[in-house]
Amino acid sequence: MLDAILFLFVMGMLALGLRKPFIWVLAYLYIDVVAPQKIGWTLMQLLPFSLIAFVAAFAGWLLADSKEGSRFTFRQGLILVLLIYCGMTTLMADFPKEAMEKWGWVWKAMVFAIFLPLTLRTKLRIEAAALVMVLAVGAIIISGGIKTVLGGGGYGALYFFVNDNTGLYESSIISCVAIAIIPLILWLAKYGTIYPTDWRVKLFAAGLIFAALLIPVGTEARTGLLCIGVLAVLMLRSVKRRFLYMALGGVALLMAVPFLPKSFTDRMSTIEKHEGDESASTRVAVWMWTLDYVKHHPLGGGFDAYRSNSFTYKTKVTLDMGGGVTQTETQDVTDKGRAYHSSYFEMLGEQGWPGFILWIWLHALGLWQMERLRRRYIQRAKTDPRPEDAWKAPLATALQQAQIVYLVGSLFVGIAYQPFILMLIGLQCALWAYLNRVDSPVRKRIGPGRRRSVPAAGGDAVAAGAGALH
Repeated sequence: MLDAILFLFVMGMLALGLRKPFIWVLAYLYIDVVAPQKIGWTLMQLLPFSLIAFVAAFAGWLLADSKEGSRFTFRQGLILVLLIYCGMTTLMADFPKEAMEKWGWVWKAMVFAIFLPLTLRTKLRIEAAALVMVLAVGAIIISGGIKTVLGGGGYGALYFFVNDNTGLYESSIISCVAIAIIPLILWLAKYGTIYPTDWRVKLFAAGLIFAALLIPVGTEARTGLLCIGVLAVLMLRSVKRRFLYMALGGVALLMAVPFLPKSFTDRMSTIEKHEGDESASTRVAVWMWTLDYVKHHPLGGGFDAYRSNSFTYKTKVTLDMGGGVTQTETQDVTDKGRAYHSSYFEMLGEQGWPGFILWIWLHALGLWQMERLRRRYIQRAKTDPRPEDAWKAPLATALQQAQIVYLVGSLFVGIAYQPFILMLIGLQCALWAYLNRVDSPVRKRIGPGRRRSVPAAGGDAVAAGAGALH
């Protein structure tokens, strides 16, 4: 039954794209995030839906969609340069076969991130893409949240739609992404126009945020706990009543602690003392190996270069001596072929210093652009408030907060090329291009002597554009 529903839903979206080609873009966002072809077992296996939606999205935009307002931004150019460089390192990779397997999905994620902003040329389209991304991730986290409440969690034991430890179905990755989308959920609940912002939408948004907060508990992923802490601090910048927010947050934390499973609190305690946790100790050892590796391979070793690592590290082990007596000893552990467990070291080891600099540049520029948009419209709200501008600064803030949560979470998870995060970057590029296009050109073309006539013309233009969007 589930397989048939998924098949009909995906086929319905593809069919709707024949009338509105942009729906194919939304269909690919959904398919790439949820991966319904993994959930279904018969009908969903008949066709390569991901490839069909990928090709349809490009073909629909190229042949049938309007190009008016499409802009190619500098950050899209950075992704393109990084894509070309990754292709070069793949050809010279230390492990050619494994590198080609990873390249098989990385190039597609990067190409779509370059392409996505070209299609998001209106406010309505930007909102639609954000909504589909949130609801697609929401489908996964609602499932995980329900299982957590019913006691089905545990490290490596919380299964979502499928028993698959890849992509967004991996515990640490979904914990990071679940927290990262909370700012977008709040923005859609307050400023969304596709669904009216009534009590039903706000109730669903509250439930979705609660489910997102349950994911780190259910997966027992330490990354998720750090992401929650970072987001809680970031929210201080945007909430109106900071002291009330901190008080309510403290009360909520105190109320939640007694209900947390002991396995969760025990695992979280290893954040402070990583020497006693083999997983954490291994990560530190891999990072040290990576720094040494790039000294001799500054251009990187291509995808999956970590497979050549071998190292010995020390870890603390508690031994039961009997009679309630325990003894802690330090042991040497030899390991090899361990993954990076960090996006920063993943990029550094695989793409070397050139790729690492491009990747850092890409994200730093995104933070800066969102900050510029945020400040621009907050300042405008003080001097020249306009109802049509109300959504702009909050969306820039939400995208910036989501990116910061990702950048913190990715310190401990190898998600440098994660497709969902690249989609998030695509949303940022689209917002930057759209707001600079609709707000800047008139002022740049009109000379100082004619600026008195700008407000009337600009206001009419904005009103006409808003009418067209709705």
